Amino acid sequence: MSTALATTSPSALPEKFANPLLQIKGVLAQPAVRRSLPMAMLVALIGAAALAWMTLSTPTQKTLFTGLTDADKQAVTSALTQANISSHIDDGTGALTVDEDQFSKARMLLAGQGLPKQAPGGYAILDQLPMGVSRAVEGERLRQARETELARSIEDIDAVAEARVHLATPEASVFVRDNASPSASVVVKLQGGRALSQAQVQSIINLVASSVPGMKPESVTIVDQMGALLSKPGAGGADATGDARLEMQRKTEDKVRQQLVQLLTPLVGAGNFTAEVQADINLDETQATRESYEKQGALRAETGNWVGNQAGGPATPGGIPGALSNTPPPASQLQTPQAANGASGAPAAEPTPVAGGPAPNPNKQSDSFQRAYDLGKEVSVTRQTPGSVKRLSVAVLLRDPDKSRRTAMEIGQITDLVKSAVGFDQARQDQVTVISRKFADAAGDADGPAWYDNAWLPVLARNATAIVIALLVLLLGVRPLAKGLMKKREDATEPSATALAGPAGSPAADGITVHESVSLDRLEATQTVDDRIGAVRGFTRDNPARAALAIRDMIKADAK
Repeated sequence: MSTALATTSPSALPEKFANPLLQIKGVLAQPAVRRSLPMAMLVALIGAAALAWMTLSTPTQKTLFTGLTDADKQAVTSALTQANISSHIDDGTGALTVDEDQFSKARMLLAGQGLPKQAPGGYAILDQLPMGVSRAVEGERLRQARETELARSIEDIDAVAEARVHLATPEASVFVRDNASPSASVVVKLQGGRALSQAQVQSIINLVASSVPGMKPESVTIVDQMGALLSKPGAGGADATGDARLEMQRKTEDKVRQQLVQLLTPLVGAGNFTAEVQADINLDETQATRESYEKQGALRAETGNWVGNQAGGPATPGGIPGALSNTPPPASQLQTPQAANGASGAPAAEPTPVAGGPAPNPNKQSDSFQRAYDLGKEVSVTRQTPGSVKRLSVAVLLRDPDKSRRTAMEIGQITDLVKSAVGFDQARQDQVTVISRKFADAAGDADGPAWYDNAWLPVLARNATAIVIALLVLLLGVRPLAKGLMKKREDATEPSATALAGPAGSPAADGITVHESVSLDRLEATQTVDDRIGAVRGFTRDNPARAALAIRDMIKADAK
């Protein structure tokens, strides 16, 4: 008794219960568990195969509609079920999904039946106005209809998936100081991977502002689904100038790049070259005014007078006859004329008689003139239009042939062609670089999509997985279970076969009277065929020599 207690000492109990592996091995070593283990493995494999099949056999789902009402969901689901199209409704988002390969068929089917029947929107809301509504309700319905129509118009833009418009239209007042201009807010949900250009944003602003009386484009705000502000205030400021510079630079680079593609494609072939262009655009506007005068002027006006002797011959005698009346006048004397005060030009002096020239006028004594001259005046205004190219840089990379390399002369000829095509100007310090190298992975890029991007690969993977799971169930589940059942049946028939063979030392065991224990009469005495087969099989397995002797005796007995 003390020995038994010593074997179950407290030191051994914690180790047995503390190690889970020993516990699992102990449970599996039990006869009942060992007999039921093949059936449990079979059930587990069948469950795993069913779970894997349900997971892999379900095709990829694609969203058909989102945000449907319950009535529309019921109508759409019924229509799809009648057409043998499986559909699913997500419990979290409420989206209605169908198989990806049946998406187009489902859309066409529902469109033909006029589903889903969404609530009326736009100006159709006004048709449901009951009689006798208040002016406030009528105004709200009109504003809601206008918002819906504007949202539908904005959704027609290719990059816009959904749009919502909120209008703030204050009440009109008879007082000018109380009048407020209306405003609008637009929320757009863009397509995946798409973006609105500044021109499209400006188009949406003008569309909304033109649809509401009294609204200015500055009062329209546009926001995308990420919360980014698309309508930039001060569109004519520095930001607009920067955007215009980038847009003009992009257009210039695209134009030059297209010229290079048209030039080099017939020469080296498509895909055998790549070209990059960097253009520095000058958007500075310059104005200049210039005035110039000619050296020689033109006479504009002349004023003055001159004094001289009376014209004609000697004075005719006149007066009272007498001695004094017949006296001749004294001889005239020339005087130098003086310049008039305030004259802009110098007075014309009497020319000095020159030899061989015309004689001076003897009747002209003095003169005084005032002359004004106009000088030639030229006014030139020069305005330099922005958008000229300040500097151009072009880089062209050619692909070397497979079995040779391009010569320096060939590269030089291509360089001259590129310079002529892009309008190379040395005064602007333009740069043109042309080199020839081997391209990396040029053959792999031209093969098309990779094998794992094909559409048939998911279908093949699902079918192959289902076949593999079925084989695993057969090999790992059904086959061991069948073997276990057959072994149990053989073990059950072993006692009958042993009793048929007889104990050791009996006459049957000595090999002399074996035919007596395994005679036809003894075999026929068994109750069923299965028992007879089991007895013979167990005897044959355990005593092959005796079985051979028994078969020999049976053959001899049949011969007699």
